[in-house]
Amino acid sequence: MTTSVFRFMVHQNRILQLFLFICTSFVSSSSIPWPPKENYFNQTLDHFSFQARNLTFKQRYLYEDKWFKPNGPIFFYCGNEGEIGGFWNNTGLVFELAPSFNAFILFAEHRYYGKSLPFDKSFQQPYIQYLSIGQALADYAYLIEGIKNKFNMTRSPVVAFGGSYGGMLAAYMRAKYPHIVKGALAASAPVRWVAGEGNFHDFFEAVTKDYHDADPKCSEKIKNAFTVAVQLSQKPDVGYKQLSEQLRLCQPIENDFEFYWMLKWARNAFVMMAMLDYPYKASFMASLPPNPVNVSCKNALSAIDPIPTLREAVGVFYNSSQSLMCFDYKTQFIECADITGCGLGNDSLAWDFQSCTEMNLHDDSDSTTSDMFTSLPLTKQQVTSYCQQKWGVTPAFNQLSTFFGDYIWKTASNIIFSNGNLDPWMGGGILTDQSEKVISLMLDGGAHHLDLRSPDPNDPPSARQIRQIEVQTIRSWLDS
Repeated sequence: MTTSVFRFMVHQNRILQLFLFICTSFVSSSSIPWPPKENYFNQTLDHFSFQARNLTFKQRYLYEDKWFKPNGPIFFYCGNEGEIGGFWNNTGLVFELAPSFNAFILFAEHRYYGKSLPFDKSFQQPYIQYLSIGQALADYAYLIEGIKNKFNMTRSPVVAFGGSYGGMLAAYMRAKYPHIVKGALAASAPVRWVAGEGNFHDFFEAVTKDYHDADPKCSEKIKNAFTVAVQLSQKPDVGYKQLSEQLRLCQPIENDFEFYWMLKWARNAFVMMAMLDYPYKASFMASLPPNPVNVSCKNALSAIDPIPTLREAVGVFYNSSQSLMCFDYKTQFIECADITGCGLGNDSLAWDFQSCTEMNLHDDSDSTTSDMFTSLPLTKQQVTSYCQQKWGVTPAFNQLSTFFGDYIWKTASNIIFSNGNLDPWMGGGILTDQSEKVISLMLDGGAHHLDLRSPDPNDPPSARQIRQIEVQTIRSWLDS
């Protein structure tokens, strides 16, 4: 047998083994270990100051080592803008893959989120000044090295995973620390929009498209409901009363400020349902039924009058339990420097600060011709004024484009950018291959980082195909 023939047979055998692995990996979902193993890492507060190097805080991390074997990889999840346990429970893919890869699973909580708070007054100035992408990336680099030493894994390669903001961080980790992270799966990562590249108004057009694709009459009826709401507001004495009653608001609308707050509250529901339009019941960021966009449309089309149409449509998100007698729009939505919303609680304060410093999450367009909402722009000037008043900071709108602009992905390597065409964040991501080593995958029928979730029988067919490519690509990184 010649050497070339032997190599060919070995190559074919490896492909067959990989194919069989893929075919059996996603038949049933392995249970995600709960409660997770938890610990804290003594993390440096300011990685970029020689004067403050002795200041530290406790950074929380979760891990699972039962599948790990010597020299196996570390699957590292880059924590997002929230408590890390929520991402542990909604990133089933890494738990599916770990047994076959002999992997150690490590989830890092992002500084200033969850329990990883540097100060008692973390969300006030001057204490919040240490919250930045650069500091978070350095945290992850030092944490990885520390965990490698603690668990005797110094020879283990690291693959970074992340979705949305976490996906951005996964890609940034590979670009900035390639000697620490061997490859990254960045799911639904809007790296272009946050860097100020592209048109952010496409986000709301994508939300509208999801509703239009569910039923063209649905998006038209929702658009009409917003139009009627604006018309009613022009006669505030009568209009605000009618709106408050028909929307079943806990607190009546009393002025223009509260009226626009209500409109943004309503828009936020459609945004979230489009993002989380999974084909099965899920409790990620909200408890929602399968295909919530379809359910929302069904409810909207069942209502006769415009304002009840709006109420029934947003109720799928804000009242999924159907136990609320009224909507407290002032507590269910908080306006901030991110036009898509910052969430609630302390995590929303941290994200608001990040949106005020490094992110481009504004939309200067007041156009409504291509979306189903009324004009609710958030301009760069408005963001600047808000951030100066709220936090005493001026946004660095050009910073991310300088550090992680389009050019960097053309020179990087070992990154998968995956997106779903139902996800309104898709337009802000990397949608074409940048090179043979930085690839783009599109999940047809996929919502926000669906590929990172546990495989489900109701997943669209493309989910299985995309995960197969991801597995094969990760394997190739580790074999190289």
